[in-house]
Amino acid sequence: MSSLMNPLEQKIIGKIKTKGPITFKNFMEMALYEPELGYYTSQNTKIGRAGDFYTSSHLHPIFGMMIGKQIEEMWEIMEKPSAFQIVEMGAGAGYVCKDMLDYYKGFKGSRVQGASKEKEIYKHLQYSIVELNPVMRENQKNLLADFSDKVRWVSSLNELNGINGCILSNELLDAFPVHLIEMEDEIKEVFVGADGEALKEIKEKPDTNEISDYLKEFSIELPKQYRTEINLDIKKWLNEVNNALTEGFILTIDYGYPSWDYYSEDKDRGTLLCYHKHQVVEYPYQHIGEQDITAHVNFSSVKKWGEKLGINTIGFCQQGTFLMSLGIDEAIAEIHKNSSDYLFEVARIKKLILPGTMGETHKVMIQYKGNGEPKLRGFSMKNQTKNL
Repeated sequence: MSSLMNPLEQKIIGKIKTKGPITFKNFMEMALYEPELGYYTSQNTKIGRAGDFYTSSHLHPIFGMMIGKQIEEMWEIMEKPSAFQIVEMGAGAGYVCKDMLDYYKGFKGSRVQGASKEKEIYKHLQYSIVELNPVMRENQKNLLADFSDKVRWVSSLNELNGINGCILSNELLDAFPVHLIEMEDEIKEVFVGADGEALKEIKEKPDTNEISDYLKEFSIELPKQYRTEINLDIKKWLNEVNNALTEGFILTIDYGYPSWDYYSEDKDRGTLLCYHKHQVVEYPYQHIGEQDITAHVNFSSVKKWGEKLGINTIGFCQQGTFLMSLGIDEAIAEIHKNSSDYLFEVARIKKLILPGTMGETHKVMIQYKGNGEPKLRGFSMKNQTKNL
């Protein structure tokens, strides 16, 4: 094979030449998660200004503080258990954890402005980070050195059980590998084959009956030439979450739509995108292992599949509305009193809440496993669960 190809490309093409075309889902899985070679598992993954994308937590520490406020209310609703667990799946650079714990601890010198005395929840808290990538794990440990007694790391949610608390993720589900489908005379699935050393798409009968089951379950009818994605791994993830969680909340932040919007006529090319050095790229078969590949989340599937497991959706809305409901304006006023660079900070915070920013594209969903239907402050302004 050509020396111009990176080891992951060689591995993918080798697999195709040995076993025949692979599903796009299998290609995406290798591109993102192949041990030591995939985008999320290699030593070279960078998130933030130096990398390929940034998340809400990179914009301003107020984001982690607000998530902390909402989780504090969850702890109170659960009648302040003496052992309360927060489990963050895929913590990225670790900023959400740091900013939340700074807020709880009342650190004066933190990234969070206006921190004061230690919150009651802090001494009852154990924070677990599920992190696959050993390099990112080391970076997180360095960032969170002040909290070494509070934070532990695991490689999989399956290592945890009996959780009472909150399972948190920020831009996790969009990185699950997806089936790519296209409507011809009937539904075809996109497979990836090889033409010499070039990858090419081949459309064939779907690899699994779960694809037609999914289309029926969400009443999806696609016109000809319509291309889109199906994320079946969300169901597997919810099963793992359900097995690990005894009682508590699942807080999911991601970009996505309800099913009726996701599969609407105007989205006939789907939502699959790649990110390489802060550039949006629509072609997944280049920079393999060196670019992120994502697809939006069908939040209706998260709700419906959760309910089948006895996990109820208690809130869903845009991130901006959620943060405003939690009183982000009060925290901005606090920054005004303390910050030496107020205008710069507020410009960054606006990207968390305003239309046309992450405030609109990103949605917050909270599900609950337990008795009753708790009311959370984050949905006091607007709760769009009925839209799902």
